[in-house]
Amino acid sequence: MAITTEDIKLLRESTGAGVLDCKKALQETGGDVDQAIEFLRKKGLAAASKKASREANEGLVSAYISPDGKTGVLVEVNCETDFVARTEDFQKFVAGVVQQVASRPELANVEALLAAPFIGDSSKTVAEKLTETIAKLGENMVIRRVARFDRAGDGLLDSYIHTGGRVGVLVEVAGGSAADSKLAGLVHDLALQIAAASPRYVSQADVPAEAIEAEKDIYRAQLVEDKKPDNIKERIIEGKLKKWYEEIVLMEQPFVKDADLTITKLLEKHSKELGNEVKVRRFARFELGAS
Repeated sequence: MAITTEDIKLLRESTGAGVLDCKKALQETGGDVDQAIEFLRKKGLAAASKKASREANEGLVSAYISPDGKTGVLVEVNCETDFVARTEDFQKFVAGVVQQVASRPELANVEALLAAPFIGDSSKTVAEKLTETIAKLGENMVIRRVARFDRAGDGLLDSYIHTGGRVGVLVEVAGGSAADSKLAGLVHDLALQIAAASPRYVSQADVPAEAIEAEKDIYRAQLVEDKKPDNIKERIIEGKLKKWYEEIVLMEQPFVKDADLTITKLLEKHSKELGNEVKVRRFARFELGAS
Protein backbone atom coordinates (compact mmCIF):
# COMPACT_ATOMS: atom_id res chain seq x y z
CA MET A 1 0.00 0.00 0.00
CA ALA A 2 1.34 3.43 -0.97
CA ILE A 3 2.01 5.79 1.91
CA THR A 4 0.67 9.26 1.13
CA THR A 5 1.82 12.64 2.41
CA GLU A 6 -1.65 13.12 3.88
CA ASP A 7 -1.31 9.88 5.91
CA ILE A 8 2.03 11.03 7.28
CA LYS A 9 0.60 14.47 8.12
CA LEU A 10 -2.36 12.90 9.95
CA LEU A 11 -0.07 10.62 11.95
CA ARG A 12 2.22 13.53 12.85
CA GLU A 13 -0.73 15.56 14.10
CA SER A 14 -1.95 12.61 16.17
CA THR A 15 1.39 11.70 17.73
CA GLY A 16 3.81 14.62 17.39
CA ALA A 17 6.43 12.19 16.04
CA GLY A 18 8.88 13.10 13.26
CA VAL A 19 8.18 12.69 9.54
CA LEU A 20 10.57 9.76 9.04
CA ASP A 21 9.28 7.95 12.13
CA CYS A 22 5.69 8.38 10.92
CA LYS A 23 6.57 7.12 7.45
CA LYS A 24 8.34 4.05 8.88
CA ALA A 25 5.42 3.33 11.26
CA LEU A 26 2.95 3.42 8.36
CA GLN A 27 5.18 1.14 6.29
CA GLU A 28 5.51 -1.32 9.17
CA THR A 29 1.74 -1.44 9.71
CA GLY A 30 0.59 -1.52 6.09
CA GLY A 31 -0.73 2.04 6.21
CA ASP A 32 -3.12 1.45 9.14
CA VAL A 33 -3.07 4.74 11.06
CA ASP A 34 -4.40 3.28 14.34
CA GLN A 35 -1.77 0.52 14.32
CA ALA A 36 0.88 3.08 13.36
CA ILE A 37 -0.07 5.20 16.39
CA GLU A 38 0.35 2.11 18.62
CA PHE A 39 3.66 1.33 16.89
CA LEU A 40 4.93 4.84 17.67
CA ARG A 41 3.69 4.69 21.25
CA LYS A 42 5.66 1.49 21.77
CA LYS A 43 8.68 3.09 20.15
CA GLY A 44 8.18 6.10 22.41
CA LEU A 45 8.23 3.87 25.47
CA ALA A 46 11.53 2.36 24.36
CA ALA A 47 13.00 5.78 23.65
CA ALA A 48 11.88 7.10 27.02
CA SER A 49 13.55 4.26 28.90
CA LYS A 50 16.86 4.99 27.13
CA LYS A 51 16.62 8.65 28.08
CA ALA A 52 15.72 7.95 31.72
CA SER A 53 19.36 7.73 32.82
CA ARG A 54 20.17 11.23 31.55
CA GLU A 55 20.34 14.13 34.00
CA ALA A 56 17.23 16.31 34.17
CA ASN A 57 18.03 19.42 36.20
CA GLU A 58 16.31 22.09 34.12
CA GLY A 59 12.55 22.45 33.81
CA LEU A 60 9.87 24.45 35.53
CA VAL A 61 8.43 25.10 38.98
CA SER A 62 4.76 26.06 38.72
CA ALA A 63 2.14 27.10 41.29
CA TYR A 64 -1.62 27.45 41.48
CA ILE A 65 -4.08 28.91 43.99
CA SER A 66 -7.74 27.93 43.54
CA PRO A 67 -10.26 30.74 42.90
CA ASP A 68 -11.76 30.25 46.38
CA GLY A 69 -8.29 30.55 47.93
CA LYS A 70 -8.63 27.25 49.80
CA THR A 71 -6.24 25.06 47.77
CA GLY A 72 -2.64 25.73 46.78
CA VAL A 73 -0.40 23.57 44.60
CA LEU A 74 3.33 23.64 43.85
CA VAL A 75 4.89 21.31 41.26
CA GLU A 76 8.42 20.78 39.92
CA VAL A 77 8.89 19.02 36.57
CA ASN A 78 12.44 18.56 35.26
CA CYS A 79 13.88 18.18 31.78
CA GLU A 80 17.44 18.28 30.43
CA THR A 81 17.65 21.72 28.81
CA ASP A 82 16.21 25.19 29.21
CA PHE A 83 15.29 25.08 25.52
CA VAL A 84 12.80 22.24 26.09
CA ALA A 85 11.56 23.86 29.32
CA ARG A 86 10.43 26.84 27.24
CA THR A 87 8.54 24.79 24.65
CA GLU A 88 4.74 24.89 24.50
CA ASP A 89 4.50 21.09 24.81
CA PHE A 90 6.53 21.00 28.03
CA GLN A 91 4.70 23.92 29.60
CA LYS A 92 1.33 22.46 28.61
CA PHE A 93 2.26 19.17 30.30
CA VAL A 94 3.33 20.99 33.48
CA ALA A 95 0.08 22.97 33.50
CA GLY A 96 -1.85 19.70 33.21
CA VAL A 97 0.06 18.21 36.16
CA VAL A 98 -0.69 21.29 38.27
CA GLN A 99 -4.41 21.06 37.52
CA GLN A 100 -4.30 17.32 38.20
CA VAL A 101 -2.94 17.84 41.72
CA ALA A 102 -5.33 20.74 42.33
CA SER A 103 -8.38 18.69 41.33
CA ARG A 104 -7.66 15.59 43.45
CA PRO A 105 -6.35 15.80 47.05
CA GLU A 106 -5.10 12.21 47.02
CA LEU A 107 -2.56 13.02 44.29
CA ALA A 108 -0.28 15.09 46.52
CA ASN A 109 2.62 12.67 46.03
CA VAL A 110 4.47 11.72 42.84
CA GLU A 111 3.75 7.97 42.98
CA ALA A 112 -0.04 8.42 43.20
CA LEU A 113 0.07 11.17 40.59
CA LEU A 114 1.88 9.03 38.01
CA ALA A 115 -0.67 6.22 38.38
CA ALA A 116 -3.71 8.48 37.92
CA PRO A 117 -5.52 9.06 34.59
CA PHE A 118 -4.15 12.21 32.96
CA ILE A 119 -6.55 15.14 33.33
CA GLY A 120 -6.28 16.11 29.66
CA ASP A 121 -6.72 12.57 28.31
CA SER A 122 -8.18 9.93 30.62
CA SER A 123 -7.20 7.14 28.20
CA LYS A 124 -3.60 7.59 29.46
CA THR A 125 -2.12 7.67 32.93
CA VAL A 126 0.08 10.61 33.90
CA ALA A 127 3.08 8.27 33.58
CA GLU A 128 2.06 7.35 30.03
CA LYS A 129 1.52 11.00 29.11
CA LEU A 130 4.95 11.77 30.54
CA THR A 131 6.50 9.01 28.42
CA GLU A 132 4.68 10.28 25.35
CA THR A 133 5.99 13.80 25.96
CA ILE A 134 9.52 12.47 26.47
CA ALA A 135 9.33 10.71 23.11
CA LYS A 136 8.01 13.83 21.40
CA LEU A 137 10.52 16.29 22.88
CA GLY A 138 13.51 13.93 22.84
CA GLU A 139 14.65 14.60 26.42
CA ASN A 140 14.37 12.85 29.74
CA MET A 141 11.64 14.37 31.93
CA VAL A 142 10.83 13.76 35.60
CA ILE A 143 7.98 14.89 37.83
CA ARG A 144 10.28 15.56 40.76
CA ARG A 145 8.00 16.70 43.58
CA VAL A 146 4.57 18.10 44.33
CA ALA A 147 2.98 19.90 47.27
CA ARG A 148 -0.68 20.60 47.96
CA PHE A 149 -1.99 22.74 50.84
CA ASP A 150 -5.67 22.78 51.77
CA ARG A 151 -6.51 25.73 53.99
CA ALA A 152 -8.78 25.00 56.93
CA GLY A 153 -10.40 27.97 58.61
CA ASP A 154 -9.09 31.52 58.52
CA GLY A 155 -5.86 32.82 57.05
CA LEU A 156 -4.48 32.87 53.55
CA LEU A 157 -2.60 30.82 50.97
CA ASP A 158 -0.20 32.47 48.55
CA SER A 159 2.36 31.43 45.97
CA TYR A 160 5.33 33.04 44.27
CA ILE A 161 7.36 32.01 41.24
CA HIS A 162 10.82 33.54 40.81
CA THR A 163 13.42 33.74 38.02
CA GLY A 164 11.39 32.27 35.19
CA GLY A 165 10.14 29.25 37.10
CA ARG A 166 13.44 28.19 38.70
CA VAL A 167 12.19 28.83 42.26
CA GLY A 168 8.65 28.49 43.55
CA VAL A 169 7.04 29.00 46.96
CA LEU A 170 3.72 28.00 48.50
CA VAL A 171 2.92 29.42 51.94
CA GLU A 172 -0.03 29.17 54.34
CA VAL A 173 -0.67 31.72 57.08
CA ALA A 174 -3.25 31.58 59.88
CA GLY A 175 -5.00 34.60 61.35
CA GLY A 176 -7.17 37.19 59.69
CA SER A 177 -9.35 37.13 56.60
CA ALA A 178 -8.32 36.14 53.08
CA ALA A 179 -10.18 39.26 51.90
CA ASP A 180 -7.91 41.58 53.92
CA SER A 181 -5.54 43.36 51.52
CA LYS A 182 -3.04 44.11 54.31
CA LEU A 183 -2.84 40.43 55.21
CA ALA A 184 -2.48 39.56 51.54
CA GLY A 185 0.45 41.98 51.25
CA LEU A 186 2.13 40.46 54.32
CA VAL A 187 1.71 36.89 53.07
CA HIS A 188 3.15 37.83 49.69
CA ASP A 189 6.15 39.38 51.44
CA LEU A 190 6.59 36.10 53.32
CA ALA A 191 6.54 34.19 50.03
CA LEU A 192 9.23 36.55 48.68
CA GLN A 193 11.24 36.03 51.88
CA ILE A 194 11.10 32.25 51.54
CA ALA A 195 12.13 32.42 47.88
CA ALA A 196 15.07 34.73 48.59
CA ALA A 197 16.33 33.46 51.95
CA SER A 198 15.67 29.72 51.49
CA PRO A 199 14.67 28.72 55.05
CA ARG A 200 14.22 25.03 55.84
CA TYR A 201 11.90 25.26 58.86
CA VAL A 202 9.18 27.60 60.12
CA SER A 203 10.37 27.80 63.75
CA GLN A 204 13.14 26.51 66.02
CA ALA A 205 10.69 23.93 67.41
CA ASP A 206 10.57 22.34 63.94
CA VAL A 207 14.32 21.72 63.75
CA PRO A 208 15.04 18.01 64.53
CA ALA A 209 17.04 17.45 67.71
CA GLU A 210 19.55 15.29 65.84
CA ALA A 211 20.22 18.13 63.37
CA ILE A 212 20.92 20.52 66.26
CA GLU A 213 23.30 18.05 67.94
CA ALA A 214 25.12 17.41 64.66
CA GLU A 215 25.63 21.16 64.23
CA LYS A 216 26.89 21.49 67.83
CA ASP A 217 29.36 18.64 67.20
CA ILE A 218 30.80 20.61 64.29
CA TYR A 219 31.28 23.68 66.49
CA ARG A 220 32.83 21.60 69.27
CA ALA A 221 35.29 20.12 66.76
CA GLN A 222 36.20 23.64 65.62
CA LEU A 223 37.00 24.62 69.21
CA VAL A 224 38.84 21.46 70.27
CA GLU A 225 42.27 23.12 70.11
CA ASP A 226 41.01 26.31 71.72
CA LYS A 227 42.32 26.87 75.28
CA LYS A 228 39.25 28.79 76.44
CA PRO A 229 37.31 27.43 79.47
CA ASP A 230 34.43 25.08 78.71
CA ASN A 231 31.78 27.61 79.81
CA ILE A 232 33.17 30.15 77.31
CA LYS A 233 33.21 27.50 74.59
CA GLU A 234 29.56 26.73 75.29
CA ARG A 235 28.68 30.42 74.92
CA ILE A 236 30.54 30.49 71.59
CA ILE A 237 28.64 27.40 70.47
CA GLU A 238 25.33 28.99 71.42
CA GLY A 239 26.28 32.10 69.45
CA LYS A 240 27.12 30.02 66.38
CA LEU A 241 23.87 28.11 66.80
CA LYS A 242 21.93 31.39 66.87
CA LYS A 243 23.53 32.42 63.56
CA TRP A 244 22.65 29.01 62.12
CA TYR A 245 19.01 29.43 63.14
CA GLU A 246 18.98 32.80 61.37
CA GLU A 247 19.94 30.98 58.18
CA ILE A 248 17.59 27.98 58.30
CA VAL A 249 14.58 29.06 60.41
CA LEU A 250 12.08 31.44 58.80
CA MET A 251 10.97 33.08 62.06
CA GLU A 252 14.59 33.90 63.01
CA GLN A 253 15.61 35.36 59.64
CA PRO A 254 16.08 39.09 59.08
CA PHE A 255 13.29 40.40 56.85
CA VAL A 256 14.67 40.90 53.31
CA LYS A 257 12.91 44.27 53.01
CA ASP A 258 14.03 45.54 56.43
CA ALA A 259 17.01 43.82 58.05
CA ASP A 260 16.23 45.51 61.39
CA LEU A 261 13.15 43.27 61.68
CA THR A 262 13.17 39.51 62.12
CA ILE A 263 10.19 37.63 60.66
CA THR A 264 9.02 37.08 64.25
CA LYS A 265 8.99 40.85 64.87
CA LEU A 266 7.37 41.46 61.48
CA LEU A 267 4.48 39.13 62.35
CA GLU A 268 4.11 40.65 65.81
CA LYS A 269 3.86 44.11 64.24
CA HIS A 270 1.24 43.04 61.70
CA SER A 271 -0.72 41.06 64.29
CA LYS A 272 -1.22 44.26 66.30
CA GLU A 273 -2.24 46.22 63.20
CA LEU A 274 -4.66 43.54 62.00
CA GLY A 275 -6.11 42.73 65.41
CA ASN A 276 -5.39 39.01 64.90
CA GLU A 277 -2.43 36.82 65.72
CA VAL A 278 -0.77 35.97 62.40
CA LYS A 279 1.18 32.70 62.24
CA VAL A 280 2.94 30.84 59.45
CA ARG A 281 1.39 27.37 59.37
CA ARG A 282 3.69 25.86 56.72
CA PHE A 283 5.52 26.49 53.48
CA ALA A 284 7.05 24.62 50.57
CA ARG A 285 9.98 25.90 48.51
CA PHE A 286 11.09 24.16 45.32
CA GLU A 287 14.25 25.11 43.42
CA LEU A 288 15.22 23.40 40.19
CA GLY A 289 17.89 20.77 40.78
CA ALA A 290 18.08 21.41 44.55
CA SER A 291 17.40 18.71 47.12
